[in-house]
Amino acid sequence: MKSLGPAFNRLWGASLTTNLADGVLSAAAPLLAITLTKNPVLISMLSALVMLPWLFFAIPIGVIVDRVDRRFLLAGANFVRFLIAGLLALSISTHTITIYLLFVATFCIGICEVTADTTSQSLIPQILNKDQLERGNSRLQISETIVQGFVGTPISGFLYAAAIYLPFIANSLGFLVAAILAAVIPVKFLQDIRTETTTEAKSNFVSEIRFGINYLYNNKVLLRLVLTTASIGFCYSMSTSTIVLFMVKELHLKPAFFGIALSVQAVGAIAGGIAAPKLSTQFGRSKVMTAGIFLSSLIILLQGFVPNIYVFIALSTVAAFTISQWNILLMSTYQSVIPSHLYGRVHGTRRTLVWGLMPFGSLLGGFIAKTGLRAPLIVGGVIATLIATFSLPFLMGVSESAEASK
Repeated sequence: MKSLGPAFNRLWGASLTTNLADGVLSAAAPLLAITLTKNPVLISMLSALVMLPWLFFAIPIGVIVDRVDRRFLLAGANFVRFLIAGLLALSISTHTITIYLLFVATFCIGICEVTADTTSQSLIPQILNKDQLERGNSRLQISETIVQGFVGTPISGFLYAAAIYLPFIANSLGFLVAAILAAVIPVKFLQDIRTETTTEAKSNFVSEIRFGINYLYNNKVLLRLVLTTASIGFCYSMSTSTIVLFMVKELHLKPAFFGIALSVQAVGAIAGGIAAPKLSTQFGRSKVMTAGIFLSSLIILLQGFVPNIYVFIALSTVAAFTISQWNILLMSTYQSVIPSHLYGRVHGTRRTLVWGLMPFGSLLGGFIAKTGLRAPLIVGGVIATLIATFSLPFLMGVSESAEASK
């Protein structure tokens, strides 16, 4: 595997440890939540609170990303997550944890997630050349899936079985290591963007926010791509916000095996990450993206009718394959057409639309689940499939259209 340079390797290392921490948390938090409440609306609120910070903070954080040293901002976000996860572990071990305290911790970690994600995505085009973007994003996606799905998630289940607070201690330590690695990214290997940013009016914070919004609004191809992604993402969050209840209550999965079930699905994501650059070269980026978003939407609908956990996991594995390709190629498209010195603001604006809508989808999914735990998958799957079908003509040439619209 050809090296992409020292700066990318440090960023990659920080990503690996962060994903290990996320993998531990992704299984432990829902399991902790269902011990604190059985209300599907409250369970869905946990998913909503992870995403809600994108609605409130993505744009202003994007402006900050374009103003400061991105390495230290990434390190700071991970360090705060280390502190929050540590305090959460302490509250669990002292039996003071409540569902509402878990909500507060989740929301605060979500704010840090906005900062860390926006910063790391903005660093990638600063670190890599345009012809390296697909390989870099593929490498990050594959390693994220392996570490999160095959290490963090299954370990979490066993740690949780041993002591409920242990996954949260492991989560905290993972964020600490990520903070250290981010802080030591060698600055001499970064492409300098300071000369570009100093030519812009940076005295008015609000004007910079407005600039990012206007940039996206005026680029009609990017705007439609963002709106399409946002609407389908809303349906996905609606479908999956109560998925832990669906798997445990409806499909009779034992909680101890919840992490393992998530890990099996990661096989598909790894395969998708490996295949994405090759399929993009062979068939074209736009066609592969189109197939990925359509098939993943259809699979959500099919999951609403599965007879058992085995069929559900099989379909989830295929869905992970398609979603992995979509994510890699979508990010490569954005990174190749959005100027590096503007990336934080534009990325924050689009994430406000895409991920800012997801909390409302999650809450809606919780209310729909009151009629039956299969209902969110069926309703969300139908709507997402219709949107993807309607968008086929646009998506089939979206990458080329985005390049032409620069």
